[in-house]
Amino acid sequence: MAPLVAIVSRQRARLFACFLRLGTQQAGPLQLHTGACCTAKNHYEVLVLGGGSGGITMATRMKRRVGAENVAIVEPSERHFYQPIWTLVGAGAKELSLSVRSTLSVIPSGVQWIQDRVAELNPDENCIRTDSGKEIFYRYLIIALGIQLDYEKIKGLPEGFAYPKIGSNYSVKTVEKTWKALQDFKEGNALFTFPNTPVKCAGAPQKIMYLSEAYFRKTGKRPKANIIFNTALGTIFGVKKYADALQEIIRERDVSVNYKHNLIEVRPDKQEAVFEILDKPGETHVIPYEMLHVTPPMSAPDVLKRSPVADSAGWVDVDKETLQHKKYPNVFGIGDCTNLPTSKTAAAVAAQSGILDRTMSLIMKNQRPIKKYDGYTSCPLVTGYNRVILAEFDYTAQPLETFPFDQSKERITMYLMKADMMPFLYWNMMLRGYWGGPAFLRKLFHLGMH
Repeated sequence: MAPLVAIVSRQRARLFACFLRLGTQQAGPLQLHTGACCTAKNHYEVLVLGGGSGGITMATRMKRRVGAENVAIVEPSERHFYQPIWTLVGAGAKELSLSVRSTLSVIPSGVQWIQDRVAELNPDENCIRTDSGKEIFYRYLIIALGIQLDYEKIKGLPEGFAYPKIGSNYSVKTVEKTWKALQDFKEGNALFTFPNTPVKCAGAPQKIMYLSEAYFRKTGKRPKANIIFNTALGTIFGVKKYADALQEIIRERDVSVNYKHNLIEVRPDKQEAVFEILDKPGETHVIPYEMLHVTPPMSAPDVLKRSPVADSAGWVDVDKETLQHKKYPNVFGIGDCTNLPTSKTAAAVAAQSGILDRTMSLIMKNQRPIKKYDGYTSCPLVTGYNRVILAEFDYTAQPLETFPFDQSKERITMYLMKADMMPFLYWNMMLRGYWGGPAFLRKLFHLGMH
């Protein structure tokens, strides 16, 4: 079945979306790099671990600082994904193919791609070791290894995904299963979960819930659907302004929310999910489901947990303002793998990349970093097939909004930005090192109002 297409009533909005889609189709990928694994050196001025959003962005920026031949990326995967769009893929509003490009096509020209997995970090010797046994030395190290999905920590998973009626928007292997479960839903409980760990894009577990509710209304199934959101947290969202707006939507759409409920087991043959009640030790709750969306527990990659650069929880231990490692001054971290006390999103990575670029440029000149990261992050909370609440906030969980209007309101313009403009910005500006977040836009709007 073809993906569900959002119906936008305003002609100008349609034209805007079409323009952005056209731009995305016409924009070419990053120029191919000229290096090859077999010609890799064993020492680089800047070594980047990870070829995700943070790794590619910083490799591009470092190429401008020290030259392409002095930069290398260690990344095993042949595919690079724009994961924020998977929320819409799981709801049938976008095709999965739009989220993927080859790793080869996004690595900046001339930068060495070492197609291998990091096996060990030895910052005392300024080197890393790969799975193939190769030792690579560096002057500066950027760690951008992302976050690890721990489906196996839930009994019955990941093997349970072989059964129908269960999906997860967090993996390329299971996101389309969410859309299939949504289409196949007839009547009963539609169940959505949030784990008892840090996660990337903390809004995503409830975005698919709102989209599913909207789909059930569009297809006439809503009267037979009991929508349940079971979260291990004690609140619906960490920023009060947006939490209040979401609570109003939950009330209006008759969604059941159970707090302090953590998924510990899936019984796909019986279509049952088992939850531990975190504020009642030893008590569990079994819920039957007709559709189940799983947000898995997550953690720092295993290679980091056992490394000297990690804090006690396994995350890269960096200064929250400069992104420089607290013990090793030539080591830096960016994105989901760090212990930065902010929400783990692609928007946060964009903002961090500009700060880290400036931090490293000064350190390379033996100067002290002066630019400080304020914890900016963003979560476009998709509440329907043409509505988004754009949450933006900082380390203190205070709103840090870009636009001169109340962003806690559902808006079609913010949906178009999420669905069409942000992918364009990602592929054509962020990965090219030209997008460091919307701080300059906030200043522009602020000046315009005075």
